[in-house]
Amino acid sequence: MSTVETAADQHAFVPVTLDLGDIVLRPWGRTADVRGGAVPGLLAAAADPAIALWNPIRVTDEASAEAFLDRCDAGWASGDSAAFAVLDGTDATLLGNVSLRWTNRADRLAMTGYWLTPAARGRGAATRATRAVTSWGIATAGTRRIEIAHAVGNTASCRVAERCGFPAEGTLRESHRFGDGKYHDEHLHARLATDPEPA
Repeated sequence: MSTVETAADQHAFVPVTLDLGDIVLRPWGRTADVRGGAVPGLLAAAADPAIALWNPIRVTDEASAEAFLDRCDAGWASGDSAAFAVLDGTDATLLGNVSLRWTNRADRLAMTGYWLTPAARGRGAATRATRAVTSWGIATAGTRRIEIAHAVGNTASCRVAERCGFPAEGTLRESHRFGDGKYHDEHLHARLATDPEPA
């Protein structure tokens, strides 16, 4: 095995379940424990107007939901991305999604994102899930810097970023096309592995 392959393996995202008690983060994918309820859960989430605008997941039918799960499996298999279903710890109801992916694996630079179903909002699930995945990525894959970019109009995502210890660093002008087909300015937040855990 070459030095490059060894270094890449050291910075791979390896599937794991993160149990936070009342919420559980399980890897998405065809072989994951969430497989049975994944397709209807994804279809319902994709139909939510807020998700469709700020975090479109391009799921419109069973085939596209299966394709989403295939992409999650591929990301885990390569170690390039980690997509977790956020589930209720009691009945495994789908609450949302949080993901972490390398934007530059060699430089240990990653990006995280998240969405919640309407029923899950307002209870701190996005904050807790994002904190857990951030800490996990730093501890197990050696992420050096993790970024969050969200549309300026998505104030809920801004609050999550700040609560998770990702200070705002600036505005990216017309940097991403969202679900309405328009390019929006984004706020860039980032957290370094050397930053203290948020209070």
